Amino acid sequence: MVGEHGSPFPPAAQTRFSADGFWWWDGAEWKPAFSQDRLWRWDGQGWVPARAAATGGSGAGLALGLAGGFVVILILVSALVVVILLVMGNQIANVFSNVAAALG
Repeated sequence: MVGEHGSPFPPAAQTRFSADGFWWWDGAEWKPAFSQDRLWRWDGQGWVPARAAATGGSGAGLALGLAGGFVVILILVSALVVVILLVMGNQIANVFSNVAAALG
């Protein structure tokens, strides 16, 4: 590729983003990759709407994670209740029979 007067085009600068994606390197300093209102994102060549890039299923992953966590906690609590009833079942029955005898 040759530019005007036969000179080659300067190499295109590649935009380098930080590991978290919130900053980009302009060759001299790190600059924010998101606008202050978080509605726009720098893609290396221009500002694009941030919502379009972030709607790839992160909400679905979060919902599945929360639902999975709820199910795990529910199973753990159920197992704990079953263990308590198996270990202390006779004592609980004794308490109820004593209460019934006291009331009757």
